[in-house]
Amino acid sequence: MKNVSIIVLVVLIIAVMGLYLVSFQVRQTETAIILTFGKPTKDIVDPGFHLRWPAPIQTVVKYDTRQMLFEGIEEETVTKGGEPIIVQTYIIWQITEPRKFREAVRDVPGAEKLLKSRLRDVQNKVVGKHYFSEFVNTDRKLIKFNEIESEMVEQISTPVKAAYGINVKTVGIKMLKVSEKVTEDVFARMKADRNRKTEATKAQGLAEATRIKSDAESKITELMAATEARAKAIRGEGDAEAAQYYKMLEADPEFAMFLREIETLKKTLKDRTTVVLPADAEPFKLLKEMPKIEPKQSGTK
Repeated sequence: MKNVSIIVLVVLIIAVMGLYLVSFQVRQTETAIILTFGKPTKDIVDPGFHLRWPAPIQTVVKYDTRQMLFEGIEEETVTKGGEPIIVQTYIIWQITEPRKFREAVRDVPGAEKLLKSRLRDVQNKVVGKHYFSEFVNTDRKLIKFNEIESEMVEQISTPVKAAYGINVKTVGIKMLKVSEKVTEDVFARMKADRNRKTEATKAQGLAEATRIKSDAESKITELMAATEARAKAIRGEGDAEAAQYYKMLEADPEFAMFLREIETLKKTLKDRTTVVLPADAEPFKLLKEMPKIEPKQSGTK
């Protein structure tokens, strides 16, 4: 019985070892290539257990299909306007075609070496198409980082995928620096730009103030002219009324004074005015009794 158990155990060990030699497992985050006598013959993209011939007939090479990050080095490049800047870019990529990847770059270090060269060329090319103000600016609306990064992705993704079987997900600018001299020049330009805007605002304010003052003076002139005309009209009416009184005064002085006193009473008492005066005060004594005054006949003195 003991010998049977040993034999079963040996058979199980041999079976497991045999299964290990002719099978392999691909995880969710992996892709694999079956090499037959060292040459790629089959791509494995589905996760799970797969069969193969034992080595050295067939071997398996696995690649991680998760997204990977590669950061370029800091280096100086020139913008469209000629200003030097120091840029460090990065790229996020993943293996999508394992056979092409193995034939072109073989492994991840080989891929990063080629990506470094490609990323550097694209970085310098795209940065050279944009002005310094699109990288550094006090107005955030003028900064075009997103557009610049999108241009880098467009220029690098298609050729890299076709040549290396790599899918580029993102290209971005990790760091941007400027030299001390460039910084001084930038701040000088920013200061000059703000001074120009300040002067423009002041000039606009002065122009508006001049316009308002001119409008006010014009309105004052119109009002003065209207007031003068009204004053002349009132003086004319007063002169005409005075001329009538003068004529009446010349014709009948006593009757003219009587009418004048009546007019004064009307103006004084029209708003229920209370006046405390002696009863014989002119012209209020008219309220007690009416004088016997008759207009003189024409021609009578």
